[in-house]
Amino acid sequence: MGDLSDFQRGQMVGARVTGASVTKMSTLLGVSRPTVSKVMTAYTHHGKTPSAKTNNGQKPILNERDLHALKRIVPKSHRSTAAKGAAELVIHREDPISTKTVE
Repeated sequence: MGDLSDFQRGQMVGARVTGASVTKMSTLLGVSRPTVSKVMTAYTHHGKTPSAKTNNGQKPILNERDLHALKRIVPKSHRSTAAKGAAELVIHREDPISTKTVE
């Protein structure tokens, strides 16, 4: 849905207003039926069509389990350095992390 131009989204909304079916719109515009359905569902529920994907950016390095382990490590060694905290967190993780990630 993020690959569509604003013009294509507008065409979908306009075609739907005139009574065109999802299948007919997908054929005319050369996009898949699920794409047309997603755009129309977003327009129906929110009154606008999304123009970009919402899952942009880098994925978090630490997952929920890592954050939980880190919360247990920090109170035990609050006077310790980030390097020591990262070293202890590595025990709970499969892959190593940088001390800057912990800071």
